[in-house]
Amino acid sequence: MLRSAASLAATTALWASSAFGLSYELAAVIDGAQETPPVVTLGTGTMTGTYDDVTNLLTWTISYSNLTGTINNAHFHGPAPVGTPAGVRVSIPFTAGLTADTLIGSATITNPFETELLGGLWYVNIHSTFQSGGEIRGQVSAVVVPEPATLGLVGLGLAALALRRRR
Repeated sequence: MLRSAASLAATTALWASSAFGLSYELAAVIDGAQETPPVVTLGTGTMTGTYDDVTNLLTWTISYSNLTGTINNAHFHGPAPVGTPAGVRVSIPFTAGLTADTLIGSATITNPFETELLGGLWYVNIHSTFQSGGEIRGQVSAVVVPEPATLGLVGLGLAALALRRRR
């Protein structure tokens, strides 16, 4: 009985690890000090989002306020560490002429872009009429979210321990 439980647990572990990918929570604090070169502005913002490495779907919610100029562009840029400029990776839809707003969107990205994003090499850049190269910027960080398969494996482990204890 114990052998069949161990076999079932091993088979389920293999299935679970191949059937599910990883999800990531993304975040950035956005301000003028992170621009290259730094920009003196009262503008600030935050970015939260998710990334699914199976579907390659990137989602975001970006809130910004107090821009000195009005927004005239917004992008994710990369690959670049803090303090280094880089090219556009994903355009962010926006409404022109505002100094504060919330931008919500999604995009499917390529595997090479995934590597850059998860490696901390992307940043959010909000461009404005005050600073066409970018008024506020924030480096994006990614944290793995435990997937449901992990919880299932914990449950199987507990079940196997319970079976062993009954003997």
